[in-house]
Amino acid sequence: MTPLFFYGTLCHLPLLEVVLGRPVEAASLVPATLSGHAVYWADGHSFPIVQAAPSQEAHGLLLADLTNDEVARLSFYEDGFGYDLKPVSVNTPDGPRIAQVYFPHDGLWQPGAPWSLNDWVRDWGFMTVETAKDFMRQCGQTAAERAQAIWPFLLARGWARQMAQTPAAATLRSDAGRDAVEIRERPGGFEGFFALRSFDVRFRRFDRTMSAWMPREVFVAFDAALVLPYDPQADTVLLIEQMRNGPVFRGDPHPWVLEPVAGLVDAGEDPELCARREAREEADITLGHVEKMCQVYAAPGYTTEYFHCFVGLADLDRASGQIGGLDDEHEDIRSHIIGFDHAMALVDSGEINAGPLVMMLLWLARHHDRLRAMPRQAQPTGPVG
Repeated sequence: MTPLFFYGTLCHLPLLEVVLGRPVEAASLVPATLSGHAVYWADGHSFPIVQAAPSQEAHGLLLADLTNDEVARLSFYEDGFGYDLKPVSVNTPDGPRIAQVYFPHDGLWQPGAPWSLNDWVRDWGFMTVETAKDFMRQCGQTAAERAQAIWPFLLARGWARQMAQTPAAATLRSDAGRDAVEIRERPGGFEGFFALRSFDVRFRRFDRTMSAWMPREVFVAFDAALVLPYDPQADTVLLIEQMRNGPVFRGDPHPWVLEPVAGLVDAGEDPELCARREAREEADITLGHVEKMCQVYAAPGYTTEYFHCFVGLADLDRASGQIGGLDDEHEDIRSHIIGFDHAMALVDSGEINAGPLVMMLLWLARHHDRLRAMPRQAQPTGPVG
């Protein structure tokens, strides 16, 4: 098999090993250059492209002794992004060698700044490796183009796992680490926008013995930012209403649910910025002062879903209940601006039956007097559309 020349993210050994599905000895990677070419960031994206560039050299690594199955795995990873193998001659310390390189389709991506592997590793390395683990699960099961279509969502999951590396305090609860849990993955489950993983698990019990192996499943979701818009001067909150599939499949005769403004945190996005973005998209308001409420797992027994919850001060006098949401996400969202006391009455009556909104309103009740003393600090205020 002709050696392959890597010039971008696959020069990062942890990513290369995930894509190949095996460990790689660093000594088997030979430094090489591709004359007459240069590597750039794909403009607006987190990966590189290589293009012809007279009098320049693209630096990378050469890997030989690849099996047909390994090349197929590499091609699955690259093909979905519009890259094809082409033969080239590269320069190595032992002289020129014929190799193959993944080139992007002509005109598919535009070049940005010169590529920096170190910058990519710092900003995108961890989450891309985590994302590739999910992506490569689909190799041999899903067409590369279809798998690539959900790459941004897989990357958001990788970002969630990166944010999870900064855990909450462990003062009352056990400070036992991940090494106290053993996982054996089983075949089956589902891979898509969401994932369902089947596995066996055992863990170190409080008496220091290991539990028995137990078959389990987990629903792999995303981190989400939730925000409760609050007007301290008018003492009003903004709630949104939309149809939800969970109540439909539970058999609830009233599947329209009152909720806080919320949305999935995109890869690399700060959760507070996500909350501000969702307030504009779903309710057509711009938030001023935003304050963290809490960060919580939605249902830690069976899902990875994690909520970053905020209160956002806004001038709701100039906002109006309206239909919002993004058409391309098939959102049909109605806003309600109601008094704080009315909202608490809806909690008591059970009409507000979405757990996050109940939790956030109870948090607001605890901090109500303090927030009422604050100015709105909304700059600008009111509708933005």
